[in-house]
Amino acid sequence: QVQLVESGGGSVQAGGSLKLSCTSSGYTYRVYSMGWFRHVPGKEREGVAAVRSDGTTEYADSVKGRFTVSKDNANHTLYLQMNSLKPEDTAMYRCASRPGPIVLALSPGPYTNWGRGTQVTVSS
Repeated sequence: QVQLVESGGGSVQAGGSLKLSCTSSGYTYRVYSMGWFRHVPGKEREGVAAVRSDGTTEYADSVKGRFTVSKDNANHTLYLQMNSLKPEDTAMYRCASRPGPIVLALSPGPYTNWGRGTQVTVSS
């Protein structure tokens, strides 16, 4: 059974930085795609950034130029470096994975495994 555990969340002031990590285990397949999603109560879950199984990345327009996603395949870890944080980045951040390739990498539907999340709070 695949398990995903996020860490690195916290409270920062606007303009600050945080780096989220998502460690994963239990894979029975070698190729998989992973993504970061965020959720604010009362709003729809938003795809933030993703790394496909072929290494290509995709970002939401709202984070382009500020966030960087990367994946360490050897250690099955997904990262999200978040710079120039804004109050509107405040959310619960969750990572997700799925075996094999993915087309709509920022859509939550195709993902089969989810972590519980880590809270990010940005104050103005």
